[in-house]
Amino acid sequence: MESNIRINTHLFALLDYCEAHTFPQSDILYQLERETHLKTLAPQMLSGHLQGRFLAMLSRIKQPKTILEVGTFTGYAALCMAEGLPEGGQLHTIEVNPELEFLIRKYIDKAGMQEKIHLHIGDAAKVIPTLDLSFDLAFMDAGKMDYPHHYELIVEKMNPGGILLADNVLWSGKVVQEEFDADTEGIRTFNKKVQEDERVENILLPIRDGIMMMIKK
Repeated sequence: MESNIRINTHLFALLDYCEAHTFPQSDILYQLERETHLKTLAPQMLSGHLQGRFLAMLSRIKQPKTILEVGTFTGYAALCMAEGLPEGGQLHTIEVNPELEFLIRKYIDKAGMQEKIHLHIGDAAKVIPTLDLSFDLAFMDAGKMDYPHHYELIVEKMNPGGILLADNVLWSGKVVQEEFDADTEGIRTFNKKVQEDERVENILLPIRDGIMMMIKK
């Protein structure tokens, strides 16, 4: 037990060190993070500073004309990825929980991103097929049991060379433990599916709770 506590303390210290040596988030993102903690029941679902800067930097490097996000939550990751959109670029984000719409739209407006970020409230499995677009960048961060199905819907809409990211693929380390709950099994199924998929090249990054990064061939 003591060794586990020491390991966890060490990991949290490393995370704090990484964040301390990462370019700071904007005031708007800080406000959104604070309000998410005050007004939602699961604020840990927020991408947060370190992951947010990773998404923003990747988007700035890629300069995507089109971005798809599945699982908006309160909009933090969407705002980060939108930083890399060129003139005329568009980000479509899908959130299943209508109770979060007011907070998402509030911060889209605060950031002046009304013309670039398009929010869809509904089931991603139904919304994605209606989007007559192909994407340069995509980010999956919704229900973990839905990952394998969402992946199939998204990968077919990715442009060659497009980057697809999936969050939480380490699932607090449960993927390598003797855990057999539905969410853990969904993540394992997804990770195996990606590893065996010849349509993409992939790398699993140990950023926060794990990000699977794929490039469409």
